[in-house]
Amino acid sequence: MQARSPSRYAAPRIEELIARRDLSAVFQPIIEFENGAIVGYEGLIRAPAGTPLEAPFALFSQALAEGCAIELERAAARTCIEAFAQLDFDGKLFLNFSAGAIRRLAEAREDTLTLLRHRGVDPQRIVIELTEQSTIPDVDSFLPLISALRTVGAQFALDDYGTANASMNLWVRLQPDLVKIDRFFIHDIACDPLKFEAVRAMQHFANASGAQLVAEGIENEADLIVVRDMGIGCGQGYFFGRPHAQPARQVSDDAREALRAGHIAVFPESTRTVSSASPSGGMASAKMLVPAPALPRQATNNDVLELFNRLPDLHAVAVVENDEPVALINRRSFMDRYALPYHRELFGKRPCLQFANASPVIIEKSMTVEQMAKLLASDDQRYLADGFVITENGKYVGLGTGENLVRAVTEVRIEAARYANPLTFLPGNIPISSHIGRLLGNDAGFYACYVDLNHFKPFNDQYGYWQGDEVLKFAAAVLADVCDSTRDFLGHVGGDDFLILFQSDDWRERVLRAIYVFNEGAQRFYAPADRLAGGIHGEDRRGNPTFFGFVTMAIGCVRVEPTGGPSLYSSEEIASVAALAKRRAKHETSGFVLIDADESVALLRGQAEAAHASLE
Repeated sequence: MQARSPSRYAAPRIEELIARRDLSAVFQPIIEFENGAIVGYEGLIRAPAGTPLEAPFALFSQALAEGCAIELERAAARTCIEAFAQLDFDGKLFLNFSAGAIRRLAEAREDTLTLLRHRGVDPQRIVIELTEQSTIPDVDSFLPLISALRTVGAQFALDDYGTANASMNLWVRLQPDLVKIDRFFIHDIACDPLKFEAVRAMQHFANASGAQLVAEGIENEADLIVVRDMGIGCGQGYFFGRPHAQPARQVSDDAREALRAGHIAVFPESTRTVSSASPSGGMASAKMLVPAPALPRQATNNDVLELFNRLPDLHAVAVVENDEPVALINRRSFMDRYALPYHRELFGKRPCLQFANASPVIIEKSMTVEQMAKLLASDDQRYLADGFVITENGKYVGLGTGENLVRAVTEVRIEAARYANPLTFLPGNIPISSHIGRLLGNDAGFYACYVDLNHFKPFNDQYGYWQGDEVLKFAAAVLADVCDSTRDFLGHVGGDDFLILFQSDDWRERVLRAIYVFNEGAQRFYAPADRLAGGIHGEDRRGNPTFFGFVTMAIGCVRVEPTGGPSLYSSEEIASVAALAKRRAKHETSGFVLIDADESVALLRGQAEAAHASLE
């Protein structure tokens, strides 16, 4: 008779597994980034291999079904402590407990001490992790339980923060010693701006609350470098080691090299759109708001005249019914009409709607700047003269002018462009300066490369802004393609100017490849006749007829050496010297210039001295 595979046996009862001590422990290391030391291990439980309960989820689901989940947790803790003691490892042991199990631990103080001290493991080396599946109906009654565990020496941690029941509410009220960030937020954080911002918010709160953060789910070097450079102290994940019954006592050479990597992470920046440049889309509407009285629908033209005479600065008046705008009367057109002979006598007592715009432009306070900007491109331009009505939840709150609308949209777009260029969506001047500051603050050597396009203005004049924008987007795509997104920072200064902060060792090859690919590809934006001619005819800046060759790329680079201490230069000085290198590159046939280290130092010192002198 053929033997059956063990995986096909019926699942044993949890009580039997516990009684037979048929559970085993595995451990996953937790690493301190600063020195690469293993500071602890998370203890995890496993059922016998080949059984239906081999997977942890199946094991604990079966325990819930049998009503012995807490008993399984205690058995798991005992098994992990015994195995950890046999390993004779240094560091802390992290143990997972549900809220119900923690309550049982705290209520049975002596049993808990016996459990935690099992096999000679000091309770001060134990970290109790509150699992994310736990629900705590009465948090206030749970606080003394945490205090009781701390009294015996154990630390308390929130596990898998950001998912399920691990909430900000619990963090504030339970004040954990450690918070373990769920792997969802860490996986691919190097290329996900929203995950990056979420973790940065957690970091800010950890700094305020005094909790130590542990990043879970680190699986690659790029994510590790981002988390490390954010200032998070510890982490765990497959990159450092999978759960194992015999885990490593030290991190691997590959992991140690990654932790010591000299390059600084390029943080994934959120693209700031026009509407997100201010905290809320409605703030721009509120800024344009002109508080102004309104007239009821039954008002007469004489009422309108009296209001305009009483308020000479009022450019228009809204007509409302049940606080909702139904029309708008422009001051100038009304007064011009009223100045005609006999107009007041003929129309003064008639309804004001007779001379009103019955379909005014209405802007809700919550409307985004992008939505308001569409008005500027619409065929209906009456708002420029009449102004518009501003409402909140459909109710009248005031007026706005076309001039204020243009100003508000322009200001917000300018502010947004400082963070992200609206054409290429690349980081703008503020993120560029911020990244240079991080490089200098970490004393990281890098190459600042300023990029410019030759003959771009004549091309723009000849082919129009739309085609010019296509060339700029092509340049941005070429530059992005040659950058290592985890090491090299690409920003768009404005117009046809870009800045790359290279940390890649092969930066020169990347620069030369960008110049070649752009110069070859840019020719496709010309008409066939101009391609055959090798360029276009136009006028130089003095109005003289000139022939301009194809748009080409010029890149000037400057080496910024590590100083071994606080940086002597500012981001503005570095960008200025890189711009000088770019101007030289524009006169080179190759389109490339590198200012060597000695000249770089001299130029940067000159910039710094000039800046210092201007302040005196």
